[in-house]
Order: sequence, then structure tokens, then C-alpha cells
Amino acid sequence: MSKTQEDLKAAFAGESQANRKYLAFAKKAEEEGKPGLAKLFRVAAEGETVHALNHLQASGGIKSTKENLEAAIAGETYEIEKMYPEFLEDAKAEGIKAAEISFQGALKVEGVHQDLFNLALEKLELGEDVSDEEYYICPVCGYPAIGAAPDNCPVCNTPGEKFYTA
Repeated sequence: MSKTQEDLKAAFAGESQANRKYLAFAKKAEEEGKPGLAKLFRVAAEGETVHALNHLQASGGIKSTKENLEAAIAGETYEIEKMYPEFLEDAKAEGIKAAEISFQGALKVEGVHQDLFNLALEKLELGEDVSDEEYYICPVCGYPAIGAAPDNCPVCNTPGEKFYTA
């Protein structure tokens, strides 16, 4: 990999992380009654998204939909089989319960993502698209429900009325 390719990869990761961090900061600012500051954080987050997408495009990281699905499946598989199991072991060994809960929820939801991407790939190979239904996301663990929110999240038991659409 060339130095520029490494730089693009690092820049994509950094800008992506800045986006997520600024969105978390915006949420906190809103909770503290600072809507103007929350808006500023969201605006900066959107700018970071533009940067990240530009870097991903320049690096050749966006390919055909089939290749993108295959990459998504590979990423979810890595998280399920290697990353989160190792992270869970570390959190348990160190007795950090909040990290353990966070990793466990993410691990379960990554399996759902993997299943959804596999189904999408099967449909794509048949020349079809997945159904264009509303998705409902659990605000605690990220579980995606299709068509309607469940009564309670099957991963973390959050009430369905707290789900939001994506």
C-alpha cells in the first residue's frame, strides 16, 4: 500500500470518528440546554462526513454494490468472529462492566447486520432489491427492526416506543 493510500485510510478513519464524536457532543449540548452549540456540533459533523466520503472515494473504497455488500459482510464477520469476542474478554478480565455491556450489545447487533447484508446479497444476485420498508433503530444497542419497532428490543429490552427511524 502506498503512503498516500495509508494516508487516505487514516484520514477516512479520523474524519469518521470526528463525525460520530461531534454527534455525541451535540446530543450532550442539547441535554444541557445549548441548542446553538448542538447545531454547531452537528454542522461540523456533517463537514467531517463530507471529508470522510471524499477520502473513501479517493482511496477506491467505494466499488459496485455487490462488492460493497461483500465488504460489509466481511467487516461484520470480522467483528463477530474476532474483534468483539476479544474485546469482551478484555472487558471481563478488567472488570469494566459498561464496556462489557456495550461490546455484548454490539456483537449481537453485528450478527443482525450480517444477516441483513447476506439477504441483500442473495437478492442482488437474483436481480432484486431488498424491500423499501421503514427501519427502526434501538437507541441503546442499535438493533434494527424492519417495518415496525418491536414491543421491546430483542437485544437489550429497550421499549419499542423509544426506537427511532432511519
